[in-house]
Amino acid sequence: LDLVEVSPAADPPVVRIMDYGKFLYERARKEREARKAQKQMEVKELRLRPKIAAHHLDYKIRQARQWLEKGAKVKVTVHFRGREVTYPELGQQLLTTVAESLADVSDIERKPRLQGFSMQMVLTPKRS
Repeated sequence: LDLVEVSPAADPPVVRIMDYGKFLYERARKEREARKAQKQMEVKELRLRPKIAAHHLDYKIRQARQWLEKGAKVKVTVHFRGREVTYPELGQQLLTTVAESLADVSDIERKPRLQGFSMQMVLTPKRS
């Protein structure tokens, strides 16, 4: 048994006679459970191509809206094939369209940027 200082900030400081090893174990267990109880932010990916049909784009935007309303982040990716990568402005324009369509339910966490053969942007749900 040890004399363990439980609350040093209190006036006078609170101490207990207890097993120090058990105290450390209990504290670590509580921290683990608190970490587990935190909700992990889910990231959904929306994959697009630069030459996407209008109806397909509307469908994808509707799907992203549902994800954002449920509280998930959405990573919007425009994947270029072959020589399409020489026209990054098409991807930029497409991502801007998506961001404007979802502006009422989302904020832009990461602005569009080109990485290799894909351009990505991350949207987060708007805080109430």
